Amino acid sequence: MPAGDPAAAEGKDTGGVRAALGGLTTRGRSFLAAGIAAAVCAYVLGQGDLLRVGLLLAVLPLVCVAVLYRTRYRVAGSRRLSPSRVPSGAEARVHLRMDNVSRLPTGLLMLQDHVPYVLGPRPRFVLDRVEAGGRREVSYRVRSDLRGRYPLGPLQLRLSDPFGMCELTRSFSAFDTLTVIPRTEVLPAVRLAGEASGYGDGRQRSLALAGDDDVIPRTYRHGDDLRRVHWRSTARYGELMVRREEQPQRARCTVLLDTRRVAYEGAGPDSAFEWAVSGAASALVHMLERGFAVRLLTDTGNSVPGEGGDGFAGSTQESADSAGLMMDTLAVVDHSDGAGLSRSYDVLRGGNEGLLIAFFGDLDEEQATLAARMRGRSGAAVAFVLDSGTWVTSGAVAGAVDDRLRLLREAGWTALAVAPGAPLAELWQQAGRERNESSGSGTNGFSGGWS
Repeated sequence: MPAGDPAAAEGKDTGGVRAALGGLTTRGRSFLAAGIAAAVCAYVLGQGDLLRVGLLLAVLPLVCVAVLYRTRYRVAGSRRLSPSRVPSGAEARVHLRMDNVSRLPTGLLMLQDHVPYVLGPRPRFVLDRVEAGGRREVSYRVRSDLRGRYPLGPLQLRLSDPFGMCELTRSFSAFDTLTVIPRTEVLPAVRLAGEASGYGDGRQRSLALAGDDDVIPRTYRHGDDLRRVHWRSTARYGELMVRREEQPQRARCTVLLDTRRVAYEGAGPDSAFEWAVSGAASALVHMLERGFAVRLLTDTGNSVPGEGGDGFAGSTQESADSAGLMMDTLAVVDHSDGAGLSRSYDVLRGGNEGLLIAFFGDLDEEQATLAARMRGRSGAAVAFVLDSGTWVTSGAVAGAVDDRLRLLREAGWTALAVAPGAPLAELWQQAGRERNESSGSGTNGFSGGWS
């Protein structure tokens, strides 16, 4: 993405003769002061040779200012991120390119890019003389353990004359944004009993015809299975007609992320809240890869993607865009000020949600009861419950958490407590085993599955 253009660079120039004189370096100011002093002394003493020396010392920095100001180097700058979206803890490389689009060579160029302190030190480069029509390319790396959206820029170019008498700074106006998304884990393919099913082993389909009298045939196409030929329509229309194919119905999955401030203690990359955000991101990516129509729901009742309707991701071709949108949302998600899960409950009770995967923080008895009721309209429900107090102290899971888990399990949830730093992949496998054992015993009475 361009970081600026010649017009922008000149428009951002420190501008004006006064500003150009303000760009005099210590050496240039010293020469100017020495020249003026020598000229005054020569006038007082009547020394012509000293006057000529004084004028030379005073004129040299002024000439450098005039040349640097009036030459107006036309330098175009661009910035490119590779990639522009990275997981936390991973590195991205920023490529800078400077093009001299004038017919005059430049002097020494000092290049500096502004980056937030969390991405690392501010990069600075010294570029040698750039010939007319030439270019120079440099790059630097940025890295952040904290997710978020970080602006890069503006790009600043410092111009100096060969004698070091004057320096002028020109800034490019454009910014770029680096998005640091949560880390994700590759989750194993497990089968979880429940009425929600996705493409593959537990595929659901909706027939395009309700009965023989309701057939909506179409013209035969090369390669169609002859077993689907509808002879009654063929006789009626005088050409070969076939029944329409069954239409696949994508199974749904809702990933619920509890962001309540009161539900989490501690902060930083290793906190319980960051684990929950990372877990939600991993589940979203995994379910999209398995062919589910997925949406992200928070305790505030806001869902991503989609501004209206059911909020679920669209067709398979849109899965990548949906994943990117949800990852961008998780990159900047923060604690909510709400104290309860009522808004998300209102969204979930509005229809058949298919599979429900929830990441809960601390739950009191009231919120645990409300969470248990969310299970009512879902085919299968899996909850990962974090006791943030144990994450701060690195202690054992408290007894109150066991009570909350028991309440969720009685309502049909597959509920697991998350120990500090526990790998989500292992918990994912454990959830699959527990859910299948529960379904096999006939306690929940659900069939089908997801993988």
